[in-house]
Amino acid sequence: MKITILNDNTAGKVCGAEHGLSFLIEADQTILFDTGPSDIIVRNARILGIDLKIIDAIALSHGHWDHVNGLMHLGHKPLILHPDAFLSRYRKADHSPLGMPASRDELTNRFEIIESREPYPISDELWFLGEIPRVTDFEAKETPFELEDGSDDFVPDDSGMVALTDHGLIVISGCAHAGICNMVLHARKVIPGFPVYAVIGGFHLTSETERVEKTIEFMKEHNVTRVIPSHCTGLPALARFYQEFGFMQVRTGNIIEL
Repeated sequence: MKITILNDNTAGKVCGAEHGLSFLIEADQTILFDTGPSDIIVRNARILGIDLKIIDAIALSHGHWDHVNGLMHLGHKPLILHPDAFLSRYRKADHSPLGMPASRDELTNRFEIIESREPYPISDELWFLGEIPRVTDFEAKETPFELEDGSDDFVPDDSGMVALTDHGLIVISGCAHAGICNMVLHARKVIPGFPVYAVIGGFHLTSETERVEKTIEFMKEHNVTRVIPSHCTGLPALARFYQEFGFMQVRTGNIIEL
């Protein structure tokens, strides 16, 4: 399986970068996982010589702007998402919006929308994980987001993907608001009987030392061979994961083969 980083927070040699995430996943189908914060993925695809018409479908990790705004520069593809991705949501700090760039009706005119709370099989090798059960005792306990009425938004739509490869399972996360360990546990239930070979994407960890250490312990207990955090994983957490697992920093334009 090959993942081309169409956008992550850090620029590569030839591609620009903005805060956000978009991975082009090539397995038995070609899936665009998240679309970044703008037309940056279209510009980077052009630089990399990638024709985005090759995409079979788009899957969204959740409904935050830095993962979905690129939708406004795409269209005419199946769009797989959790139905709560359309929630109106805001930052608690200033009640500024951070949700979808368009309504469900507007996007229905651009895409073939597939909404699923349950795991959704995209192909023989790729699954959309649907809603992630939150079972660990150290993840997804606080949130900086709120809904329109001021109630807490724990991002129930937060999801990811899992791929079945010759090495085992590869878990792909956009932001892991639901908890990256919760996501791994769910992926193992969606495709049972295989080890988790790699976990890649946003881990939503910054400097929460205890949570970072518990996440590292979890990955070791589950014998995850390759741990590759990016996007919303802060520098202190990145440093600790690098100490334990060693990985090439994810940069826009990179190609990662797993």
